[in-house]
Amino acid sequence: MTVVEPLPGVEHHAGDPVFELHRGGKMSIAATASVSNRDDLSLAYTPGVARVCSAIHEDPALAAHYTWVPNTVAVVTDGTAVLGLGDIGPAVAMPVMEGKAVLFKEFGGVDAIPICLDTTDVDEIVETVVRMSPSFGGINLEDIAAPRCFEIEERLKERLNIPVFHDDQHGTAVVTLAALMNALKLTGRAPDTARVVISGAGAAGVAVAKILLAYGIGDLCLLDRTGIVSSSRADISAESTPSKKAIAELTADKTGRTGGLAEALAGADVFIGVSGGTVPEEIVATMAPEAIVFAMANPNPEIHPEVAHQHARVVATGRSDFPNQINNVLAFPGIFRGAFDARANTITEEMKLAAARALADLVGEDLAADYIIPAPFDPRVGPAVAEAVEAAADLRD
Repeated sequence: MTVVEPLPGVEHHAGDPVFELHRGGKMSIAATASVSNRDDLSLAYTPGVARVCSAIHEDPALAAHYTWVPNTVAVVTDGTAVLGLGDIGPAVAMPVMEGKAVLFKEFGGVDAIPICLDTTDVDEIVETVVRMSPSFGGINLEDIAAPRCFEIEERLKERLNIPVFHDDQHGTAVVTLAALMNALKLTGRAPDTARVVISGAGAAGVAVAKILLAYGIGDLCLLDRTGIVSSSRADISAESTPSKKAIAELTADKTGRTGGLAEALAGADVFIGVSGGTVPEEIVATMAPEAIVFAMANPNPEIHPEVAHQHARVVATGRSDFPNQINNVLAFPGIFRGAFDARANTITEEMKLAAARALADLVGEDLAADYIIPAPFDPRVGPAVAEAVEAAADLRD
């Protein structure tokens, strides 16, 4: 009898519920067709499958009816910006990508395949995804560091005729906007007069800024490690920092705001943190009365909720152990479900805005300081987002 020795480290984690849940991975492929006898085999595989292949060859649109492709997403990463762990590499990123695939299925009924690419070269990533795209109905980019993620997404959108969605950008943006809609309503503020500060000018920060501007926020600035992102800074230019230059022109350049965190938050109505780090309490205290604080860094919010509540009326985080969790799972499964149901070939800005409005509307008359966004396990979330996205889908060829 052969004795199989456990892999190094496995015994060390024995009994740990986190590691036990991940043992062998978190997903598998399940067949929807039974193959239990010769007749089943002849239908599911040869010779029957040849008839289906021939039909699709004659009419490629039939692939939408006779393959799983139109309901399947590739969850693609290069492992350079995984959770709060940073550039940990593609192999190490697989547990996260598996988890994402599980959430797609659980909350949207969408099949998803995790794909970790062993390259950080933009050209190689784009070309790889394009070459494998016939196997998928959509592409969900995940945990790819900025600014490369912007170029990768834009180039894929130009070359593919299926939805391409970078969840770290747009999923975060949709859920943040939904929560902010209700927070502004609760505190009696209007979008065009609310003053918003976003800490973090990476993928999430830029996407949040863009969707807030589209919603009608009139006074907005972003900060990076140096300070307010403004064209007046010598380190920001169209050549060296194109994404920051572009967002600066839409935000701080219009209001003339400069300086650092202290200058940005003094009198501000809203703080949105997507960068990590810590905001000193004395600076939080300078915000406007009945302020709104979304400290979304995980696992440590930029402003701890206990501190934030001393100076703000509405507080949200990215954590599940505090009220008002701003969690991307509220958005991406329903967005892809709606896009697939509409047979959309792209995910438009209007579809994202529709998703945010649908999420905000679910709160309804129950709106309160500790309830500005639905919970991830609210069974209404996925269907509501999907229906709103499908209705708003841009069906252009």
